[in-house]
Amino acid sequence: GYCAEIRKVSLDKNPADFVEATVFDRNNAVVMTGTFSESADGTLNNVGLWYKPWFYTHVRDMLGDPLDKKPKVITEYIPTYEYIFRHNRGIFWTLKDQLPEKYGNNVFFRYLLGWMCPPKVTFLKLPATPAIRKEMMTQRVYQDIVLPLETLEEAISKAADLFEIWPILVYPSRIYDHGPELQGQFRRPNNKIEGEQYGMFYDLGVYGIPKPIREGKKYNSTLAMREMEELTRRTGGAPFLYADTFMDKQEFGDMFDLHLYEKVRKKYESDKHFPHLYDKTSGCQSFDWKKMLEEENSKKTN
Repeated sequence: GYCAEIRKVSLDKNPADFVEATVFDRNNAVVMTGTFSESADGTLNNVGLWYKPWFYTHVRDMLGDPLDKKPKVITEYIPTYEYIFRHNRGIFWTLKDQLPEKYGNNVFFRYLLGWMCPPKVTFLKLPATPAIRKEMMTQRVYQDIVLPLETLEEAISKAADLFEIWPILVYPSRIYDHGPELQGQFRRPNNKIEGEQYGMFYDLGVYGIPKPIREGKKYNSTLAMREMEELTRRTGGAPFLYADTFMDKQEFGDMFDLHLYEKVRKKYESDKHFPHLYDKTSGCQSFDWKKMLEEENSKKTN
């Protein structure tokens, strides 16, 4: 399946410069590898042109016949700048939650109003009230989670069960072992490749509105994220901290290696002037999610 193919291209002795997989459902994915080239020896695709479709829809069109057991191989040449920013126009695929594909990819919409896309995320966050922030944390999911490569099947299945958001993005990456004194916030990998000083991990990207919410059913993505965080801690992974976390301080310390962080923080006395990393990233900045959990558990008990 596609998980085996992701491992194969990630662990290749001469890996590609870029590896990415877009998982469209439990059984179908497109695995992409990118290598720098001085010239285009085939089809040139300027994905950044104003009328080009959102990149994930272009990738989805590459899916072959599900009954065809032989994977389809397609080669394209994309200018480097346009490849790096390939997901910007559709903000990966989250823009479809506000602007359906039939409009967002429509050439007339692009010609008349396409200059507005993508909206600047920092601008959208500025006027957000506490109520909007709470809705964003309990009704939507925007997470990038780094996990060991061997957990691919388990993590994709878990994310599908908890959120029912497709596509899911997979970016293989290396986590290096810098030794006990110089390791950053990601813990030293315990799955190091033989003869190397790194372990093979991947970023699992889940972005969008969970299916139960789209269908108007009762759902709380904070509770689901708690389950996802438990899997992440258990397998030796960690989330990117641009997103909210829903752990207590002990759980946060179990997940991240804070040894060097605390050492430097104390050395330069930043602990007297700046908030702790946990306090800056915990979801309880905007609302008391712990109290919310207690209330929901109390309702279940009663």
